[in-house]
Amino acid sequence: MLDSQYKLNLIKIGLKISYYRKLQGMTQEELAEACGLSTGYIAQLEGPNSYFCPSIKTLFLISEVLNIPVYKFLDIE
Repeated sequence: MLDSQYKLNLIKIGLKISYYRKLQGMTQEELAEACGLSTGYIAQLEGPNSYFCPSIKTLFLISEVLNIPVYKFLDIE
């Protein structure tokens, strides 16, 4: 079971993905389609009350589609 700090970090990663997606003017549906993922998966990943843990492969895929270096998702203070 994840402790509270890890849960908070996973939520922050999801919120950063959401932030950069919106900066690109993309919807969750557009991001999902471009990544070959389901819209539900993206919604679960970005959920502010969700601590869903994406794979490293998925993070790299999303960063490539959004044209954002993957470290930006993981730069957690």
